Amino acid sequence: MSVSVISRARSTSALVLAGVLWGTGGLSGSLLGQQAGLHPLAVATYRLLIGGAASAVYVALTSGFRFPAKQTWRRLLLIGALFALFQASYFAAVALSSVSVATMTTIGAAPVVLTVFSAVRHRRAPQLWTLVSVGGAVAGLVLLRWSPETATSPARLAGGLGCALLAATGFAVLTLVTAKPVDGLDPLATTAFGCLTGGLLLTPVALWLGMNLPARADVLLLAVYFGVVPTAVAYAAYFRGLGGAHPVLGALSALLEPLTGTVLSVVFLHERLSAFAWAGAVLLVAALAVGYWRPEPR
Repeated sequence: MSVSVISRARSTSALVLAGVLWGTGGLSGSLLGQQAGLHPLAVATYRLLIGGAASAVYVALTSGFRFPAKQTWRRLLLIGALFALFQASYFAAVALSSVSVATMTTIGAAPVVLTVFSAVRHRRAPQLWTLVSVGGAVAGLVLLRWSPETATSPARLAGGLGCALLAATGFAVLTLVTAKPVDGLDPLATTAFGCLTGGLLLTPVALWLGMNLPARADVLLLAVYFGVVPTAVAYAAYFRGLGGAHPVLGALSALLEPLTGTVLSVVFLHERLSAFAWAGAVLLVAALAVGYWRPEPR
């Protein structure tokens, strides 16, 4: 087996792991918000702060704590700002529209934005398999998460779609920025300082909304899980996977998040899926398989 094949397999495995772990974040974040009585943006702020702190502690214990070099701080500030933009825009989209509309638009638009950007930047049309994978994945996501009973005014819906597109653009730019490695800044350090910076940027608004976390074991354990597994571990795996994969494939892997979340809801919350949702899940899995099988050249 060639070195390139092994490298691609490792990158793919890391991206799949990130997408699946992100999927557990939807359920754990929702439970944290309900049990602690927190606004969703405050939950997102705790997610970034706890995830960044956990990553920083791990880095300190394994390789010794040291601040990044001066030339990397601009990159970290940009990553932190993109984290904050992505989280704030997404939850604004949820507030203006609905969870299903915000999720579909944000996660579905990101690979489309990256595909268009890549084609313009390299002055080369995407491969046919890339178009099939992106188109099939977006169609599968719509079937899986479509909720036609969204009750909101046209103006609020338009505002929600605009915020979701802004969140998608933020995630796409985050993917592009982190896909280019920088000396002295590995995926764990990027996760640690990027999440901490993003969390600190969101903290003033979160404090205004209320960040009182009940001192109960179940709430605290849930908060730790939410910050460590679907945040610290997931983003570290995502950034590592981007080192050997095309950014479009990275964005496609994010579509595993709603798929995993749906499976968990069926298993643990006993939700029932319609025939369209099951068809969307199958189409989404098939489209992602095509993307991993015939990835766009990096």
